[in-house]
Amino acid sequence: MAVRIGILIPAHVHTGSYVHCLKRNPNADLIGLWDDDIARGESYAKSQEIPFFSDFDTLMAQVDAVAITSENLRHAELIERTASQGKHILCEKPLAASEQEEGRIRNAVESSGVRLMTAFPCRFSPAFQRLIDRVTAGEIGSIQAVCATNRGTCPGGWFTEPEKSGGGAMIDHVVHVADLLRVLLKSEPARVQAQIGSNMYCKDWDDTAMVTIEFESGVFCSLDSSWSRPKGYKTWGDVTMNVVGDAGVIELDMFGPGVDVYSNEGKSHVSAGYVSDLDYMMFDEFVQSILANREPSIGMHDGLQAARVAIKGYESAKLGQPVSV
Repeated sequence: MAVRIGILIPAHVHTGSYVHCLKRNPNADLIGLWDDDIARGESYAKSQEIPFFSDFDTLMAQVDAVAITSENLRHAELIERTASQGKHILCEKPLAASEQEEGRIRNAVESSGVRLMTAFPCRFSPAFQRLIDRVTAGEIGSIQAVCATNRGTCPGGWFTEPEKSGGGAMIDHVVHVADLLRVLLKSEPARVQAQIGSNMYCKDWDDTAMVTIEFESGVFCSLDSSWSRPKGYKTWGDVTMNVVGDAGVIELDMFGPGVDVYSNEGKSHVSAGYVSDLDYMMFDEFVQSILANREPSIGMHDGLQAARVAIKGYESAKLGQPVSV
């Protein structure tokens, strides 16, 4: 029996990949897409050759679960609406962009009993899994510190409208690596210190974000989550980690196995990578968790903890001092 899935609001740049993943998955049935922006929704549904639903409740009546790919500041609202109808949810990151949204999401999910998975495809990277294995095997001894990046070009659009995104580069790029660090270190973030700036585009949103995270275990990590790459660079795919242990160092380039073509003509960047399809692996986990009636491997708590690092990062940047997570 296939899991019937609907997509809510095709605003995020990853929506196309998600549609492709669902169409390929033999255990999923992509029912259609809903958007309260009728023109946008109809156009996108037509381009992807999937049904469009102008009425939210009509789509809800036909699905078991949804994938939320809206603007960031609509996540809480859509999670509440979907959870109230008993549908399981996979939601784009960041799960929340404020502490108030954290509470709304937690209340909606816990009171309804639905399962909420956060869209963290990097968790499924074979390179990251190999890093975990080597650290667990003691190859570099005890981890002392981590230097990480998740850089790219500015995606533009609503990502640079704080009233829709909740911020800029920091809210967009911190969460992926914050989640990976929690898994790697088996520890929760305790304190955050951040500096942000608008050094590349000189607008009223941050395009530069440097974050230092201290974990409860005592390990500290630095993270460059800036939209600092030149215009011809890719928007996504620069997740790296330099993991320093007391007996050695491991350097991770998560998207290293691939071919990136940059051009001044036409599309500026084309990826011809041959890494694993992380989005497909993520969606398959979501589908399998529903079929097996179990919690997904990346749940609500994971999404909220990672988002909290970015939320507290903005607080730290405003105060000019470290803040507790």
